[in-house]
This record gives sequence, structure tokens and C-alpha cells, in this order.
Amino acid sequence: MRLLITAPTGVLVDAAARKVVAPSLEGSTCLLPRHADVTTLLVPGLLSYLDEDGREVFAALDHGVLVKAGDVVRVACQRGVVAGDLGEAEATVRERFHVQSEREKRARATLL
Repeated sequence: MRLLITAPTGVLVDAAARKVVAPSLEGSTCLLPRHADVTTLLVPGLLSYLDEDGREVFAALDHGVLVKAGDVVRVACQRGVVAGDLGEAEATVRERFHVQSEREKRARATLL
């Protein structure tokens, strides 16, 4: 399967994946290559996928939409960070979202 994760800032992931697990409104959604086509709303959380080498990679996502059509899984999210392995995920997410939140606060303060 091909996994494509995009945010308004650009493409976060464009990679081959053996398995994709994403946080959805219905709970955790697991997709394998021969899974039926599906569309679901995503909630904030960690999306994981197995790359071609069998390594598990994590991406922290804000609200979004997942669409699997054929052999392509497309994810569009508001904000996202590719965090690597689980050990790096928490630190990466805290750092990136903190920096982004600070920028947003300054932008709002400027508009007032």
C-alpha cells in the first residue's frame, strides 16, 4: 500500500506501508493491503504504520480524514508531526506543538 499524509503545510509522509493503524471516531482503525475501501474521520492521536522494512513509524495527528481507495491510503489532517519510533514520539510532539502553539498565540495577539 502507499500511505500519503498531508497537512496544510505540505506532505508529511509519502511511503510504502504494510499496515496502517489510525485513531478514528469508532476507535482504532487498522488497514492492511487488501482491506476494503473505507473513509473515516480521525481524532487527535498517534497514527502508526509499518514501513517496507517492517519498522513501526508513528505520526501524531490532529483532526483529519482518512480515505483508503484501492492501494492508496490518504490522510488529510489539520496538524501533524512524524515522530519516528514510539520512544521519540512524545518528546517530538510536545516540542513541535508547543512551538506551533506559541506562534499561534503571537499571531492572535498581533491581530488584537
